[in-house]
Amino acid sequence: MNVRPDFSKNANQAETAPAFLSIWDMHSYYGESYIVQGISFNVHEGEILALLGRNGAGKTTTLRSIARLDNPQVMKGEIWLDHQPLHKMKSYEAAQAGLGLVPEDRRIIPGLTVEENLQLAQIQPPIGWSLDRLYELFPRLGERRRQEGVTLSGGEQQMLSIARALARDIKVLLLDEPYEGLAPVIVDEIEKTLRHIKEQGMTTILVEQNAVRALQLADRAIILDTGSIVYDGSAGEVLENEELRTEYLAI
Repeated sequence: MNVRPDFSKNANQAETAPAFLSIWDMHSYYGESYIVQGISFNVHEGEILALLGRNGAGKTTTLRSIARLDNPQVMKGEIWLDHQPLHKMKSYEAAQAGLGLVPEDRRIIPGLTVEENLQLAQIQPPIGWSLDRLYELFPRLGERRRQEGVTLSGGEQQMLSIARALARDIKVLLLDEPYEGLAPVIVDEIEKTLRHIKEQGMTTILVEQNAVRALQLADRAIILDTGSIVYDGSAGEVLENEELRTEYLAI
């Protein structure tokens, strides 16, 4: 009988390693559908973690659970950020505690310019990067600061969505499919930006279907399969392990 190797046992597990963000035995549901099935993991300060898996593995559900959105419902488990119990918070409280979510659909606010979208994020403290610093990071946004946000190209809207998160004083950046639907040249540009953000010490969780690009950027990787963790370890090992990539990522 062939025994499937167990890649999930790793020193980065939340039970054994100190961390900046810790998820302990998290179970999440959409209605009756049991999606995230008791996962535990750590993210260390300044680290980029790639959260990978096939479609339907539970990646976005995990990200939304951490962000404390109304859906999915976290029925069991704990989420700690820098000693703060996020599992006891609503989404707006988690945002105030330092979570910055960049959703897959970007959610640019219609009727507002690029600059107004950014200013709106800074109406209440804690305030993060200044507008000048954001425009230095995203020169295209500076050039289009008076343009309505929803009229930007897809890549520019993704830049605006990331910039809007950084406009808050966040501790962890949550990115859901930042490369989705973008041309390779724009992906290169956004990846360069994310590397710069990493150099600033920003802790990041990256959900991305383009697994190879995510692994090249990340320090660590977690692979989900039907709502459970099947691998928790270095991103480089996933790139080198053909058996693991074929089994869980189909690459």
